[in-house]
Order: sequence, then C-alpha cells, then structure tokens
Amino acid sequence: MPDSIAILDFGSQYTQLIARRVRECQVYSELFPWDTPTETVLALQPKGFILSGGPASVYEPGAPTLPGYVLESGLPVLGICYGMQALTHALGGRVGAAAEREYGPAVVETLRENPLLPAGSQPVWMSHGDRIETPPPGFIPLAASSNSPIAAMGNLAERRFGLQFHPEVRHTPGGTEILRRFVLEICAARPDWTPASMISQATARIRAQVGEEALLSAVSGGVDSSVATALAAQAVGGQLSAVFVDTGLLRQGEVAQVEQAFRRTLGPNLHGVDASEKFLRALAGVTDPEEKRRVIGELFIRTFEEQARGIGQPRFLVQGTIYPDVVESSAPERRQARRIKTHHNVGGLPQDMAFELVEPLRYLFKDEVRAVGERLGLPPELVWRQPFPGPGLAVRCLGEVTRERLEHLRAADAIFTQELERAGLLRVRPAGGDQTGELVGTAQSFVVLLPVRSVGVMGDQRTYQETAALRSITTEDFMTADWARLPYDLLAHISNRIVNEVDGINRVVYDITSKPPSTIEWE
Repeated sequence: MPDSIAILDFGSQYTQLIARRVRECQVYSELFPWDTPTETVLALQPKGFILSGGPASVYEPGAPTLPGYVLESGLPVLGICYGMQALTHALGGRVGAAAEREYGPAVVETLRENPLLPAGSQPVWMSHGDRIETPPPGFIPLAASSNSPIAAMGNLAERRFGLQFHPEVRHTPGGTEILRRFVLEICAARPDWTPASMISQATARIRAQVGEEALLSAVSGGVDSSVATALAAQAVGGQLSAVFVDTGLLRQGEVAQVEQAFRRTLGPNLHGVDASEKFLRALAGVTDPEEKRRVIGELFIRTFEEQARGIGQPRFLVQGTIYPDVVESSAPERRQARRIKTHHNVGGLPQDMAFELVEPLRYLFKDEVRAVGERLGLPPELVWRQPFPGPGLAVRCLGEVTRERLEHLRAADAIFTQELERAGLLRVRPAGGDQTGELVGTAQSFVVLLPVRSVGVMGDQRTYQETAALRSITTEDFMTADWARLPYDLLAHISNRIVNEVDGINRVVYDITSKPPSTIEWE
C-alpha cells in the first residue's frame, strides 16, 4: 500500500481539488465525508489528515465536528478554512464572525519561520465568513492578512496546522508548494504514487479479485473503458475477452480507431458486433433523454449478454468507473466489485445483471487515467480522446434520433474537433509548456444538434434547417466547469465550415453557460 493522506470533506466545493494537488505531489490521497466510520478511514493507514473547507459555522446546530480519531492518532493535521475552524473549536480555541467577510483574492504575510509557509507575502484565495479569534493552546499565529489576524496557525510540536485560505485552488499560486511541504516534509509521506505504481497496484487488485476466472470488458471507445481494458489485459492476459458494441451512436471514425488500437493486444479476444440497426429501431420516436438512456442501456446490455454467452459467460465485468464518478455518487466505500446499477456509466442498465464489477480506475482522476494509458502504450488519439457519454450521440442529438440526424451531428462534431486541434485548443495544457503556468485549452468540446429549425439563405435559396450548438468547457475535475473563451475568429471559422459543409444545418450557436447551473451535457 502506498503512503497516503486522508482528506475529510466538510462540504467545500474545492475538496476534490485538495486530493488532486496532493496527488500532484505523487502521494496517494482519498476523500472521506467527515462522518465516515473510523475504521473505514483508518484502513487507509494515512500518514496525515487534511480537513477541507465547508459552508457551515462551527457554532451552528448540527454543524460538522472534528472526529476524535484525528487527534487521537497523533498524526499531522492540516485544517483548511472550515477545517481550521473545526480544529480550533475541538481544541478549545475561539472562532467568531469576521467583521468583514473575505471572498476572493487577498495577500497574507508570514509572521515567523515555520515548516509550512514560505517567508514573505503571497497572494491567496479566501472564502470565509468566520475567523479565528483565539487559537487553541499550543498554537501560534503563522500568517496574517488585512482582515484575518490569524490567516494561518500552527502547533509545531504536535504538527497541527490551520489555513484560513485555500491552497488547493489555482488562485493561490503558492498553494501547491504549501501542500507539498505538509505532505512530503511534515507528514514524511513517500512520493511513490506514479503511473507505474498505479499500474502495479491495479493489476494486483485485478488478479486478486478475478483469480483464474475469465474476465469480460465492454470497450466503448472512451478513455476510461479503454484504459480499464488495457489494465485488465496486462493483469490477466488471455483470461480477458473484450466486446465492442457498435451502437451506431459513436463519433466519426471511432469504430475503426478503437478496433485498430485493441486488435494488436487482444487479437481474437476482441469481439466486435454491429448493432447499429437494432439501436436505431429501438430509438425511433423516442425524444425524452431519460427514456433514451433506458432504451440504450437495456439494449446495450442485452446485446452484450448475447456476445458473452458465446464466449463462456464470464462472471466478472470490467467497468471504467473513475474517481469523480465515485465522489459525485457519494460512494466513499472501498469495495472493488459490485453489481451494475442504473446510475453507472452506460446509463439505464437493467438491475438483473449477473456480472460482478471489476473497477481498476475507481480511485483515479481523469489525468491519472490518461497517464496510465500512456504508460501502457495506448495510442495518443485514444488516450486523449474527448470525454464521451455512455449513451453516445443519442444525448447530443436532441429530439428523435435518426440515421440522417446522426450523420449531420457526426460531421459537425468532426469539424469542431479538427479546428480546435489545429488551433492547439483541443487539450488542456499549461501555458508556456511548464507545469506552473496558466492552463489553456479545453477539457471537453462537442456539438449538440437541436431540433430547432430556422430560416436561412444559401445560394439565393431559402433554407429551413436545424441548429448546431457548440459546447466547449474548461474544468479541472468535471464537478464544476466554465465555458471556454474561444477566439471569435475561430468560432466564426468553425461556424462557416459547418454551415457550408454539413447538410441539414444552417445556424450555429455557442453555449456560454457554466456548470452549475447547467450540466456539461445537454441531456
């Protein structure tokens, strides 16, 4: 088991970022709701604890409290925002309402030399209404801002610290260094969380779970299912069979790309089936997005089961669940296998399935999944493929799904992708090529075909055709997202190409809504 840090979540919108920053220090971290049973958290054998922020006040009735085992463990503790206040409250200090709330940028000045904070002043990101009035016994102020006399505090002997600001967000430029100091120096955690170690641990878990039995994988063409399948292939070799169902709802060229990528490693154990006609017939007349998911999920698994019967009906099924899926479904348990339920990735799956799940990516973020995929030798076009929903283009083709509308959507989506690639904006990357600069690029970009017709003029002829909506977002964790500020000239060029090259579309619009209040996908 790698050295690790346990992160207790008190409800902050930034908690998942804490885990990402710790893992950027090459140390494994895992999130737990603050009231997770003691034995579950301590089973991780953490080297230290980080307490997240949260929206509550420590004096509110029913406010989250610091679990007793955190202090009893004697391990290092770092409280962030509400976590700092909960630590203060538990140890006998005093928390009070700030005279002026701090939301946004601030500057903190380090007051004395300490192992957590660098000397001097630094910009940080604040988000709090309460502040520390009196630190607990044994704690001393380490930093101050204009509105927070105790912007950071510490008990150096007991290795317990608190920060009123958020080091995990990019608006605190030196935040990663602060977390690195806590994790690597104060907690003395070994930086052994690397793609190689992720692969080693994942393959060991797969072998332990599956043993000598056969294992089945559903390859969808998405990054997660592809990397999960490649991990399973490395773990059990010939015990793995993969089924690639062509639903007719995939992106342009996707079927050929996926088959080519896996044919080399799986050979005859890759079973492809063209079920596109079945899916289109089943979707005829269906417009409600939830009904689409139910129809697709039901038919997908029945098609999958047919193929499985032909190869011996394996009991185990590889699923490409990743950590954001786990966090969003509030499932902190560490089980490695479970039965598929309707909320899993494909969407709308029947509950009477007999497969037991193997989830090798269950505790990996998307960037870690991609790093593992590269390490396994998967082709870049597969590893860096844009995220894709389980029901495929059916939930990007609003209204009824027909073969003609799908072809229009596929063509428009391919143009959007091509032009973003040419502009160097299809993937997120640090500005200037280093790892510290501002991120540029998009995390996910796609086209949605709307069942909205409008009048246009092409070649002096009146047209009455459908509308394509471009969706392009920036995000670090897909829990929240902002719309990408693409250059106007680029948007104009993309719009011009789509209208001129794709039949059935005469208008292009750009979605400028963040998540929340919207979702990334339209359906």
